[in-house]
Amino acid sequence: MGYVVGAAEAGVPVLLDGLMSVACALTAERIAPGTAAWCVAGHRSPEPAQTLALARLGLDPLLDLGMRLGEGSGAVAAVPLLRSAVALLNDVALLSDLGDLVPTDA
Repeated sequence: MGYVVGAAEAGVPVLLDGLMSVACALTAERIAPGTAAWCVAGHRSPEPAQTLALARLGLDPLLDLGMRLGEGSGAVAAVPLLRSAVALLNDVALLSDLGDLVPTDA
């Protein structure tokens, strides 16, 4: 829980995985309101308590695969999705960047 608060104070996003990390984020949000804005839910586990805690935090999980493996496997599965999103934001040109290559009447 202290890690989540510290990361939020430093402006570092936290990728949550499973019930324990989401419970820590929920407690961190109670101690330091606004902390949840720095959290991303990697996945939804089948544990009902995690779904309730995610709802309280206002977080929608990136993945919902019914995973029960533990050991951070949901967060690890979400990392390629996050990397793809970052690549799209950073590397894909906008139509306005293409200039004369795009017809203006299209």
